[in-house]
Amino acid sequence: MIPEIREKFNREFKQEYYENLLGHIEDTYSEPSAFRISETPVFIDATLKKDVFSACDAIIEQLWQIDFRKIRDRFIPKELQSPLPMGNPDFLAIDFGLCDDGKGGITPQLIELQAFPTLFFYQPFLGKAFRKCYPNLPKEGLDYYFSGLNEESYVNEIKEVILGNEKPENVILLELFPEKQKTRIDFWATKKALGIEVVCMTKVIKEDKKLFYEKDGQKTPIHRIYNRVIFDELQRIENLDIAFNLHDELDVRWVTHPDWFFVISKCIMPLLKHRNIPASYYLSDYPKDLDLGNFVLKPLFSFAGQGVNLHPDKATIDKIEDKQNYILQQKVKYSPVVKTNTAKNSKVELRMLYVWNKEEGRLKPVINLTRMSKGEMINVSHQVDETWIGSSISFFED
Repeated sequence: MIPEIREKFNREFKQEYYENLLGHIEDTYSEPSAFRISETPVFIDATLKKDVFSACDAIIEQLWQIDFRKIRDRFIPKELQSPLPMGNPDFLAIDFGLCDDGKGGITPQLIELQAFPTLFFYQPFLGKAFRKCYPNLPKEGLDYYFSGLNEESYVNEIKEVILGNEKPENVILLELFPEKQKTRIDFWATKKALGIEVVCMTKVIKEDKKLFYEKDGQKTPIHRIYNRVIFDELQRIENLDIAFNLHDELDVRWVTHPDWFFVISKCIMPLLKHRNIPASYYLSDYPKDLDLGNFVLKPLFSFAGQGVNLHPDKATIDKIEDKQNYILQQKVKYSPVVKTNTAKNSKVELRMLYVWNKEEGRLKPVINLTRMSKGEMINVSHQVDETWIGSSISFFED
């Protein structure tokens, strides 16, 4: 996408740079990453950058035209709705596939969006690690931070969202069995940056509406929860021994409120219209003359590609009883935009990350997360023999 930078990077690439990167990650967090890291960052030119931000702006503008109370009542059973005020979404991730525009160019096409946190502290570390371990990276003219942020101001921005005015000991990162999660490296990065504890949901103590956890042998009040528990995982585990649930009435401030997980997600995709948004339909109400060969079947509330059917047919659809929990989304053609030093080039999914800035009263772009693949889906779990794929970060042209 910036040919001269890509060609120079590939020409000067050495395997030892990549090995140094992996070693640096392991040295920093006392374990290797549980997910594959790509050999390369992605370089995005000013034209594509403009298109991506234009699409993001259009999507966010449409979000505020949606009646989220109606979405909430439609998609969240009453017994699972949290009684606490939703407030504003603290986070937003907008995922684009970098696709063939049919004219020899690249177009960002919306794959999904979610008001849920992700690797907010691992990503800046990864960007800095690439700069540290790869002498063939340009020193100027490219950045992975947005909104004029730098390393220090970025941390302050995210710290304000997660901690608010609370002391670190009264804020926790909540997860289910965090030491087993594939994204745990970000938990350790968050703890290191903010001084908050990573706490398993099974370890939280509930007394009336108040929550506590043990820190240094002391029962410590929880005032604020940076929630990383994914709801569908919580539902999948049978006989889970927990003292509270995400929809309980509690004296805590959620970051972000649990109901945002549902209401800004794939469930609103059919309501969004734009040249960078593929057509989507609720499975319970789609045109009967639709060519299913041009569509992907997706469950509304699953992560990491679980339950996605790339080749749905009418027989499959007819067997689905809870059709209200699925959408059909028009297929897009990912372009192998990243030239690699291998036989195949790599496809890219770009996740633009936003946080709520209270002072400015808006969702503010801060950084990106990038994933690379050579398969049909941007999911590297089964591409065990491939290289130049996996988790990465994009450097945008100034």
